[in-house]
Amino acid sequence: MLNRMKNQTIGDIIFDIVVALLLIVAVVVCVYPFLYVLSISISSGDAVNKGQVVLFPVDLNFEAFKTVLEYEQLWVSYKNTVFYTVVGTILNVVFTCLAAYPLSRKKFCFRKQLNFLLAFTMYFSGGLIPVYIIVTSMGLYNSRWSVILPVLVSAYNVMICRSAFEAISEELFEEAQLEGANDFLIMTKIAIPLIRPTLAVLTLYYAVARYNEFFNALLYISNKKLEPLQLFLRRILIEASTEIMQSTNVSMTLASRSTIQVRYVCIVVSVIPIMLLVPFVQKYLVEGTMLGAVKG
Repeated sequence: MLNRMKNQTIGDIIFDIVVALLLIVAVVVCVYPFLYVLSISISSGDAVNKGQVVLFPVDLNFEAFKTVLEYEQLWVSYKNTVFYTVVGTILNVVFTCLAAYPLSRKKFCFRKQLNFLLAFTMYFSGGLIPVYIIVTSMGLYNSRWSVILPVLVSAYNVMICRSAFEAISEELFEEAQLEGANDFLIMTKIAIPLIRPTLAVLTLYYAVARYNEFFNALLYISNKKLEPLQLFLRRILIEASTEIMQSTNVSMTLASRSTIQVRYVCIVVSVIPIMLLVPFVQKYLVEGTMLGAVKG
């Protein structure tokens, strides 16, 4: 380490200092808002109203968490989000692989045309109204599938997965064909295991998108029993922040004092699951992204 520092020029040292300062600023910008929201949610209502909470909690109090966690609709929305995230992500990954694998094979006769159409959809789409008409005409309105099916495949993720398949040596596929394996067997037994890091990254992308999905639910779901967590959170933050207070029989004095805390607690509760998931797939992020970018 010392030898490396001795070999550095003044320009290298200045560059390292600038990079370190930028990283510190980025960390502060990203971490401070969450710490502030967390501190507000576990501070006393009086301290929040007086503006005493700046970074750390003041007069530790979990009354707001207790109020939110007693609200039944929160758990209904959580259950729906788990369904949308798990089922939606599985279908996303499966159909992404089914679309990407044939597009990666040079012997596929319609490869160029379909790749062009795939890229075309990234710049031009049918629009919101035609999609809405299709969803409603198929009888999917107010059903779980109205949230899952319209975003079943991402063109961008298909292109990443396709590039990962193209990076695999062609000799492996030829040897498998000589052994009598068909395309489906080659894809499932050879190709997919070799791009596992890329699939881990795509799974994370899809899971986060599914977990944060609210726009399709806002369009196609009017039944509160089917709404995802993010739609519930939107309603609490924008439309009816005192709904939880009234439903849990909290006194109006406490309700007026803790409304902002309820909002922040809802934010914390919605963010925690994704924060717990990311560390388990973090080691695949760089490796999977680089593997998917070997060929364009």
